[in-house]
Amino acid sequence: IISGNSDEAILVDSETDGGLRNYFESLGFSAECLGQKESTHQAVNLGDGHGFLNETAVIRWDYGDPSLGTCKETIQGGNHFRYWIQNGPDANSGAIFMAVSYELPLAQQHDIIPNGYNLARDWLIGNITQSSIPTLTLSNATTYNGTTSANGFTYHSDILYVSGLLPNTSDGINHNLTVAVSGRNAVDGFVAILTVKITEKPPTS
Repeated sequence: IISGNSDEAILVDSETDGGLRNYFESLGFSAECLGQKESTHQAVNLGDGHGFLNETAVIRWDYGDPSLGTCKETIQGGNHFRYWIQNGPDANSGAIFMAVSYELPLAQQHDIIPNGYNLARDWLIGNITQSSIPTLTLSNATTYNGTTSANGFTYHSDILYVSGLLPNTSDGINHNLTVAVSGRNAVDGFVAILTVKITEKPPTS
């Protein structure tokens, strides 16, 4: 989750002015290949009064090429996420809710790798911290921070891992038979909460 306490500009779903899409690019992720739209949607109820809504967009690892790299991810697989914005009449926080997973190549129907939900979350966070996140030994209230940049904007992200927002379970989880490994559930119940601030802008911004 990108917290609603982040800078206002980051909570705007935009590629310009240091907005959300530019922040995603600073993490190594970009929009769908050549503007394609995901054909299979997932609906989530964020408790904001809007009920169940499909994802705002699908964002993919861009392999270092924000323009065309997500085409490679679509074919070869990799990290990707869907996101939703909490902006309804009952909870207008502006927070960004992200569902992250690491998928296999298209030829393998984009199945999720073993432990691919927890690992995908932590690999994304590792892109921020430039360090490995110990997925199997995480504990509640663990904190990290890091700095990323894209297109002249620099972002500082403070990360807090919390338990209790999601269950530690395999029940009702997509691909749960192949994602759960070694007696561990498909999702470990930890949520990474990011508070993001813009620390540097381009001279003309």
